[in-house]
Amino acid sequence: MDAERVLRVVSEACSRAGTRWAVIGGLALNAYGYARATLDFDVVGEERFRRALTDLLRAGGFEVLNDVEGFTNLLHPDVQLGRLDVMWLDGETAERVFGKVRRLERPGGPDVPVPSPEHLVAMKVRAIQAQPTRVFRDGADLQHLLRQPGLDDNEVRGYFDRAGLRDLYDRLRASP
Repeated sequence: MDAERVLRVVSEACSRAGTRWAVIGGLALNAYGYARATLDFDVVGEERFRRALTDLLRAGGFEVLNDVEGFTNLLHPDVQLGRLDVMWLDGETAERVFGKVRRLERPGGPDVPVPSPEHLVAMKVRAIQAQPTRVFRDGADLQHLLRQPGLDDNEVRGYFDRAGLRDLYDRLRASP
């Protein structure tokens, strides 16, 4: 996957569709100083622009693999564009996440919008809640995010509490 190329394609499509968006997953973690390899490109977009954005991505050659509540998975036949996963947000959740998006400036390329560390934690906690075995894949990511300077510890602890994962929070916080 050519992340730079996918970033340009996604940025342009989101702009044309009119949706706010942000990079999530492994590439967002890279933006917060955690080197993690990833084989796909994950973004979050606004549910109300789902059809417009999906249509634009299809017109650009992406094929929809899966389209379910909250998620769309796409694949491009050009391996350099590869797999694109979109998580859809709406209502109050969208306002909270997009209201705290940070724009990372990049010389010679488009700015990269990324959610706050708190919101990345919330997404990973929800994923673990839905599929507990993800803790093996996402645990190290969470450890790194929980150590971000200025992190609102009360907010993130609340995400773990509401998911019934307080013991995981305590273990991650206690580990070196």
